[in-house]
Amino acid sequence: MTMPLPDTWRNNPLPPLSLYLHVPWCVRKCPYCDFNSHALTGDIPEEDYLGAIMEDLAGDLALVQGRSIQTVFIGGGTPSLMSPGFYNNLFRQLGEHLEFTDDAEITLEANPGTVEQGRFQGFRAAGINRLSIGVQSFNPQRLKDLGRIHDDKAAHRAIEAARNAGFDNFNLDLMHGLPGQTPEQAITDLEAALAWEPPHLSWYQLTLEPNTEFYSRPPQLPDEDHLWEIYRQGSDFLHQNGFKDYEVSAWSRPGMASRHNLNYWMYGDYLALGAGAHGKITLRNGEIRRFWKTRQPGAYLNRIGSRTAGSQTIEPEERPLEFLMNALRLTSGVPENLFTERTGLPLSTVAVKLDQLRTENLLEPGRIQTTESGQRFLNSLLERFL
Repeated sequence: MTMPLPDTWRNNPLPPLSLYLHVPWCVRKCPYCDFNSHALTGDIPEEDYLGAIMEDLAGDLALVQGRSIQTVFIGGGTPSLMSPGFYNNLFRQLGEHLEFTDDAEITLEANPGTVEQGRFQGFRAAGINRLSIGVQSFNPQRLKDLGRIHDDKAAHRAIEAARNAGFDNFNLDLMHGLPGQTPEQAITDLEAALAWEPPHLSWYQLTLEPNTEFYSRPPQLPDEDHLWEIYRQGSDFLHQNGFKDYEVSAWSRPGMASRHNLNYWMYGDYLALGAGAHGKITLRNGEIRRFWKTRQPGAYLNRIGSRTAGSQTIEPEERPLEFLMNALRLTSGVPENLFTERTGLPLSTVAVKLDQLRTENLLEPGRIQTTESGQRFLNSLLERFL
């Protein structure tokens, strides 16, 4: 039986709107990567891809009429393989159909092996105002183990080039729990990163995902005791240096959390363009729709008209778990009224279970936020809402 939406939904404001744009090409597929990325065989068809993106957008414009884009994230693949000219043309053409807020956060993922200072300056001139640099490690051996195309020197050069190009808002991507990594090496990576005074770090544990080379031929990873010690020492180090873990694997200095990431975790909306991109849009009639684009780059380029490969409506009974899976990743949680604003459902839908979890000291009172114990057992906590 489908849960009905209350009439009060009609009075709720629509969630903030972001844009995710996917660039599917990379120089070489990393053995741990399960993203929609495809090793290059020849030149990138930039002009054709731009045309396909704009046709893709044309099919989705009716979904977001009258709404402004507040953040943009360009992921991949390796988006920094595209030329500054591509992004200049992209944002010029997007601006003819979409409205961007004056303070829109526009992030580009960059691989240290594919950029130099002149290119960063071009990205900046195209309107990109935030970078996410995929360092992963500053240890030469760990980078080889991960199959990265750059070494530690290239990582340092890329960060320096970004700073020289005027990017004062940037993220450094780092992994921990790498093959053969000791707690001391993990701290050394963090020390090297903090020497560049980044406002934001993504620091997350390497996991073996299906359909990857590492999954079929697993490397020797640190055992559970070492993994916990890496996390404990690294967390203490980052806290001591003024960083807050505002989300499970995202750390920032005060006021520098990624607005795009926050919109995901707060169950906001995001338009999706590009091969394999996924989106979520709330419609004015209360329907919430998830959709995904044609995955293979060749098929995306050659398709005529809409590139949407599939879509589904998120039914009311599915929304509580979806909302909580996102919101409870935030260490500070969210106010209770956000549940109704983003799902269209009254808080009473989940109130009994929330109260039960509070009596067990897994949630904080008066807010949808885990305690320290709740964060440690987040997966089993969420199972209570199935």
